[in-house]
Amino acid sequence: MASTPLPYIGHLLQGARNAITDVEGVTVGHRTLDDGPVQTGVTVIRPHAGDPFRDKVPAAAVVLNGFGKSVGLVQLAELGVLETPIALTNTFSVGTVATAQIRHCVASNPESGRSLSTVNPLVFECNDGFLNDIQRLAVTEADYLQALAGAGTDFPQGSVGAGRGMSSFQLKGGVGSASRRVSALHGHVHTVGTLVLANYGRQPQLVLAGHAVGDRLAAQSTAECREPEKGSIIIVVATDAPLDARQLRRLALRAGAGLARTGSVFGHGSGDIVLAFSTAYTVPDRVDRPMPAIAMVHDGLLDGLFQAAADSTEQAILHALWRATPVTGRDGNHRAALFDVLPPSCLSSSSPVAALHAHS
Repeated sequence: MASTPLPYIGHLLQGARNAITDVEGVTVGHRTLDDGPVQTGVTVIRPHAGDPFRDKVPAAAVVLNGFGKSVGLVQLAELGVLETPIALTNTFSVGTVATAQIRHCVASNPESGRSLSTVNPLVFECNDGFLNDIQRLAVTEADYLQALAGAGTDFPQGSVGAGRGMSSFQLKGGVGSASRRVSALHGHVHTVGTLVLANYGRQPQLVLAGHAVGDRLAAQSTAECREPEKGSIIIVVATDAPLDARQLRRLALRAGAGLARTGSVFGHGSGDIVLAFSTAYTVPDRVDRPMPAIAMVHDGLLDGLFQAAADSTEQAILHALWRATPVTGRDGNHRAALFDVLPPSCLSSSSPVAALHAHS
């Protein structure tokens, strides 16, 4: 299994890591809780190494389907900037992680909420209650801080961090990431990187690199595969291209194209949210600091970035499934990894799926 080539999406070249951290300055950290019925965690994405409360990052979000309990989207939509790192966790831990973000900001900026403005925490969630005893409220503020402190350019994917207890297509889901590079934008090469928290999908609808394998999997699976969509996916798109919040919203929307290719129909019970941000510049927190003078990418040149967002999203979802390991959690509930159930014919050297290969 380990030697099977991973399907590669599209024709754009990947970055050095094929991960969101190929966008310079972006780092990712996890805190994984793996203790019997507790199968959950926190994943943190830092947009840069500084303090995002002081040096805010332009951003925008798109809600493809709003079955979710996130914090911070209203102010993000109004002002178009991030003020904290981006946190991912389970549904019942959103409040705890938001509190941890606020405390961390106050510790670094003691006048926040006094002479300075309040901070807008940003937390996204998916429901990992099938594998995780979500009622235990196991995630603590210390878990967020540990994930934040451990953020780096190289990070594991699959059944880790916020992805520990997640399910996708009645298989083990989790965290996946990918990147694509785009040239010919005023002579510059820009990177688009994506990270997903995959917890969505009905198995009969699963498509791998354009090949519908879900029906074959569902035929040998349980009645659960016939149940309505109950999951969610959070998609975070980063780029070093100079875009404003309006353009970033357009970029975020294109991640939905990559999501749809995997078999998602943005089901009734699915919380499908995309956040996009740019690292090309920051917005100062105080009025006595100068605003950046940035030449934005012309709208007529965005198609390459749109392609990169779609391709890296689909690739990141494949990575989440491909790199997930089996997990048994609450009440003995179990999720098998993709490789445990994928028909051998889909892995053979003659298979179009297996024949695809990663670009160097």
